[in-house]
Amino acid sequence: MPIKPESTLQSLFRAIAEPGEVSLKQLARTLGLKPLSLRGRIRPLLRKGLLSYSDNHASIGVNRDFGHVVGIDVGASHLHFALADFSGEILEDTTVKIRPEDGPRKMIDQVKETVRNLSRKAGHGRLRAIAVGVPSPVDAEHGVVTFANNLPGWKDIHLGHELERDFRVPVFMENDANMAAIGEHWRGVARGVDNFVFIALGTGVGSGVFINGNLFRGRNGAAGEMYKMNIDWQTWDDDFPDTGQFENFVSGMGIAAEGRKALAIPSQAEAAGLVQERDAYFVFECFRQGSVEARAVLEKTYVMLGVGIANVVGILDPDLIVLGGGIAKGAPEFMLSIVEKVVHRIQPTPPPIKLSSLEDKAQTYGAIRSALGVARDAILMRLRA
Repeated sequence: MPIKPESTLQSLFRAIAEPGEVSLKQLARTLGLKPLSLRGRIRPLLRKGLLSYSDNHASIGVNRDFGHVVGIDVGASHLHFALADFSGEILEDTTVKIRPEDGPRKMIDQVKETVRNLSRKAGHGRLRAIAVGVPSPVDAEHGVVTFANNLPGWKDIHLGHELERDFRVPVFMENDANMAAIGEHWRGVARGVDNFVFIALGTGVGSGVFINGNLFRGRNGAAGEMYKMNIDWQTWDDDFPDTGQFENFVSGMGIAAEGRKALAIPSQAEAAGLVQERDAYFVFECFRQGSVEARAVLEKTYVMLGVGIANVVGILDPDLIVLGGGIAKGAPEFMLSIVEKVVHRIQPTPPPIKLSSLEDKAQTYGAIRSALGVARDAILMRLRA
């Protein structure tokens, strides 16, 4: 069945919703309409409550009170939630600590409970959409977390379907590094950059790839999954855990493991749980106190990271590399100095390498942007009907 062209109302709503707010003069020029004719066409969308004028009626934008959306960042040690109005402004956010070893059922219940609590606090409008970033490749069409290697038991989990069933709103699912790339493109240092790679350095390692202004997901939604990269050909046949060779070293989990060996610190897994076992904070703290051993661990890690980035540059030739996640905040100047040295040695003309301006909220901003997108798509479908 051929796709019907957008109606005038749909085109008009999209032209206003994408920027969030636009001057009436600019909108009239863009659409080739006279101001009086434009106001007449806007009227039905105003009556539906989708749009609102500015105080001086010189511009028009999405009605921020039309409803709210919830963006969720699922990490290996936490769940971060943000409630935003219909213009994308964050109204409230909260972080919930998790025990990944408790399995998916308990975590999903925590997600539902927190979404309900945030929606009740919204005070106006209704929940319009939810978007979730997860540390796993995603079957976006069916809302399935296919395999979260850092979350025990998270294989083929139908999280999106369950949230849609319970909340009766559109749910958008995406890999967390991809979600961070969306956030960085929307509100971060990659705004206006059409070709870039966002590398998420947290408990694990992943990346989101933008090509020609669009997120590139690949055949199985796993494009940019650097954790499986191997930068040592001699270990091609070695048995690494599900994390893969690259993530086994270049990640919070890898830094923590190497740090415990170098600093002679015993494992904490049995006493404290997986989150504490994977936490590399003590390595960065020792580094800041002048520990030679901690410095050596981080230097080795950043050299490996630099080699991995150089390989990505050689394949994709992006305009920008963005580094984000908790590990990127541990020793940022030291990290950049080593990474840039390694990348420049391997790639003579590399792109700029920058730290995320959104820090650990890039995924959350990406989730908000995605939730607004599916909410507005649902409205466009109703306008089509």
